[in-house]
Amino acid sequence: MSTSSRIPPLERIAGGDAARGAARGLRRRGTRTGPGAGPRRPGFLTYGFLGAVVLGALFPLYWSLLIGSHDSTVLSRGVPLLPGGNFLANAAKVMDSIPFWKAMGNSILVSTVTAASVVLFSTLAGFAFAKLRFRGSKGLLVFVIATMAVPTQLGVVPLFIVMSEFGWTGSLWAVIVPGVVTAFGVFWMTQYLRDALPDELIEAVRMDGASMIQAFWYVALPAARPAAAMLALFTFVATWTNFFWPFIVLDPSNPTLPVALQLLQSAHFVDYSVVLTGAVLSTGPLLLLFVVAGRQLVSGIMQGAVKG
Repeated sequence: MSTSSRIPPLERIAGGDAARGAARGLRRRGTRTGPGAGPRRPGFLTYGFLGAVVLGALFPLYWSLLIGSHDSTVLSRGVPLLPGGNFLANAAKVMDSIPFWKAMGNSILVSTVTAASVVLFSTLAGFAFAKLRFRGSKGLLVFVIATMAVPTQLGVVPLFIVMSEFGWTGSLWAVIVPGVVTAFGVFWMTQYLRDALPDELIEAVRMDGASMIQAFWYVALPAARPAAAMLALFTFVATWTNFFWPFIVLDPSNPTLPVALQLLQSAHFVDYSVVLTGAVLSTGPLLLLFVVAGRQLVSGIMQGAVKG
């Protein structure tokens, strides 16, 4: 409904002053009046700010590509302003110096399995906390959320002892199993399902004879798809870039990609062109993931926002 169609009733009730005040209020909120009224488009400052944020986010990648495209002799004379032609040679040095492809495969396996398990178990727990009524649910949820305040470093020693007892040190299981579910994932899915999934829908499915597991699989899981997609993306990126725990528990012969890149640094000399070339190569799969799945993720988020 346009502003002009809303002002005449105000004139009849409270007079012209109230109508003019309402029109000024709508203009202050960014609503245009007259034919073709609608929300005001973002201005130059908005696009300029967003452009600056994008450039700031892309600068580290460009800097790594810039350094990685030159050799150490060029860098010793100063940092050049334009990329060079030595990137492929540095990439060959990276793959000859470390087990690059094995580390790449390990990272893909660990990140994919961890992201899938976090989505599944976090959605199960979120469904239970959001829609099931059981004694102590609120206190248990608060306890789960409170674990996010515990620094990761405090649990490294006992976790390493447990992995040693299981015989998993040096194995990828030692990286996958501790991350199969996260407190943030449980909290994320609980908050989403609490608002996005109506109780009446679950009751209708239950009255049709479905079990609670069937209600979760056929009703809750499809409804949680937008939030699950974002959780999977966050978990995949966090697992892919995780260095601290894999560096402690994995062997140099069976590393993930961040651990393998650390092997490029010598004790006496660091060839930053080779190291940053490895960083660019390790970022490539993440960029490919965003290119392939970005549109689906955005459409899923918008679909969930419209439904909510």
